[in-house]
Amino acid sequence: MDHAQPADVLIRARHVLTCGPGGDLRDGAVLVRGGRIAGVDAFERLRAAAPDVEVVGDGTGILVPGFVSCHGHFSEGLVSGIGEAHTLWEWFAHVVGPLEAHLTREVALVGTLLRGAEMALSGVTTVADMFCAAPGAEPVTPGVVDGLERLGLRGDVSYGAADTPGPRPLGPLLAEHEALADAAAASRRSRFRVGLATVPESSDELVAATARLVADTGRLHVHLHEVREEVTQCRVTRGAAAIAFAERAGLLDGQTLAAHCVWLDDADIAVLRRRDVAVAHNPVSNMILASGVCPVPRLRREGLTVGLGLDGPASNDSQDMLETMKTAALLQKVHHLQATAITARDVVHMATIGGATALGMADEIGSLEPGKAADLVWLPEHSPSLAAIHDPYQKLVYCASVRDVARVWVDGEPVVADGRVLGVDVPDLLPRAHELAVRLAVDAGLDSELAR
Repeated sequence: MDHAQPADVLIRARHVLTCGPGGDLRDGAVLVRGGRIAGVDAFERLRAAAPDVEVVGDGTGILVPGFVSCHGHFSEGLVSGIGEAHTLWEWFAHVVGPLEAHLTREVALVGTLLRGAEMALSGVTTVADMFCAAPGAEPVTPGVVDGLERLGLRGDVSYGAADTPGPRPLGPLLAEHEALADAAAASRRSRFRVGLATVPESSDELVAATARLVADTGRLHVHLHEVREEVTQCRVTRGAAAIAFAERAGLLDGQTLAAHCVWLDDADIAVLRRRDVAVAHNPVSNMILASGVCPVPRLRREGLTVGLGLDGPASNDSQDMLETMKTAALLQKVHHLQATAITARDVVHMATIGGATALGMADEIGSLEPGKAADLVWLPEHSPSLAAIHDPYQKLVYCASVRDVARVWVDGEPVVADGRVLGVDVPDLLPRAHELAVRLAVDAGLDSELAR
């Protein structure tokens, strides 16, 4: 499909948070040309330099880089709001495990459209997804790329391969990786990353094959030390905790994105630091599943990159980055009983340049700098929640909600305008999503009110 070059535009706001070396601007603007950021400066100076370019924004509100969700599962796109009384191991057995054999490419597409739209409405422009499904006769994961393409979002896509406790042949697992890699290569804004669900769910054969793929592609997405049971199980079966085993097996030899990292000791942190592993922190799902609290302040003090993840629609259960940002701040404060454990500025940076760095994409996205992709979010002062902005970082983290997100751009192309997703007709999508969700719940044997 041919895509027209996005129009040049000058986007203005009272507070421009660059999340980069340019710092913060008051009464500033960003000039976008050809989908790239051409200038970041005071509005009056950029207007004088580009007098014929369309101006978007009324000079109020907050303009920030697009948010980056570093971890999630579109494979759960149609099963949110199930199993809230389970811990992670129980949730695997009773919710997501039964689903994996019934996921199709259409389920992947519709789930991605539905939950990707929810993400976009909260300002997310880049999504790191790990689709977890049992391999079948036909690949299912390209449906994720199809959905991201329609929405216009940027994707870092992976397949969460696993072959235990139920044995799965290696060939179909590798075929799913290959199909997803091909789909991403043919897309505008998605790229492939090797995925591994967890170390305990992987045979030695799968671990070795994954390490070879990492050597070829240079990128890995994996869950590490999400719950204490994972650490214990890996020590019993592998003689080492998952992080130590992953290093020994060559899994951490590429640019590694590790989800959760809740149960860490000093040795684990030393490995993460030595291997420059980036951590995707998922505060909402860690709380819902009673998994524990990621030691975010310590990881950041140790020099590790930490981004934010929305996790899956069956474990978060919403896909709202603004909600996740607020939760990330509050969780650390109450856990440490210290109001300065983490700041609103820290959280905004984790959601933007921190996430971009975690994906190895900081040269392209994550901050408002000339030459970078024009991925932006504008929140005007049009609601009670954003009235009287004293500190834009605190206002963004503690006060803003999806109702405040007016415009979102990816590569200078509008993906949300006037609070509406442009790439998909959500009301038109809902009946098909409902139909597929009912079928999925019935086929997987889940107790769902939808099916009654």
